[in-house]
Amino acid sequence: MSNKVTKAIFPVAGLGTRFLPATKSVPKEIMTLVDRPLVQYAIDEARAAGIKEFIFVTSRGKGALEDYFDHAPSLEDELRKKGKDDLLEVLKSTYMDSGEIAYIRQHKALGLGHAVWCARRLIGDEPFAVILPDDVIAAETPCLQQMVEAYEQTGGNMVAAMEVPQDKTSSYGILDVAEDMGQLVQVKGMVEKPKAADAPSNLAVIGRYILSPAVLENLNDMQTGAGGEIQLTDAIAKEIGGSGGVYGLRFRGQRFDCGSKAGFLQATVAFGLERPDLGDDLRRFLYEVVSAEKAAE
Repeated sequence: MSNKVTKAIFPVAGLGTRFLPATKSVPKEIMTLVDRPLVQYAIDEARAAGIKEFIFVTSRGKGALEDYFDHAPSLEDELRKKGKDDLLEVLKSTYMDSGEIAYIRQHKALGLGHAVWCARRLIGDEPFAVILPDDVIAAETPCLQQMVEAYEQTGGNMVAAMEVPQDKTSSYGILDVAEDMGQLVQVKGMVEKPKAADAPSNLAVIGRYILSPAVLENLNDMQTGAGGEIQLTDAIAKEIGGSGGVYGLRFRGQRFDCGSKAGFLQATVAFGLERPDLGDDLRRFLYEVVSAEKAAE
């Protein structure tokens, strides 16, 4: 078994109901954050971490997502004729080579664990990453790259982790920490969406994972957990105390929950402010809005 992580699973089968009516015809994953779809941020992060094979777990109605990564010869020709070389390069950055990307259908919405299990035959006997495109992370070193670098030292299984307010623990998988080593923690338990009073810590798992193929074997049991769904957290927790163990990495960066409208708007502002071509105008506009609100108080 290779210890190098070259495959990543992107679970994108969700209906995106929180973004209706937009998601009636547009998959949530290709809704644009500034001028790039959510999924492009995830792909770029994966590539930076050395991922070579991209596996999308989709569902009915995701055709536009598949088209996004395809070549567009007529659009290329049009841009070339008009001398728009910069836009042509942007367009080419969205392409995926033949054999680099695969699509698997999840026919029933049975949970994140089930979505990952659907890709088992394409993973085989190798460690793999899981990236949830809803979680967009602004970081100097991309989050998955930080994890891959740490994983090379630890092996086993690794989840990205961040501190959350105690009253928000019921929205996350929460780590029970055996040993806190600073940026890395060794995990002795994982609890999916505990009540604040029952949470073993406030260290939450967010949508980045590096997992051993043993986790896929654990998912074969099809055991349901919180919410009556097949939880990925439960399958990872079975590896605690095993030969590889489970670790949490406190990543360096800011995470935006783009599965929520508020998080999507916050990410749009944050990424817009970082853009050299947009930052000054956006900053000026935000200043004027805040100033007007203060004046009205």
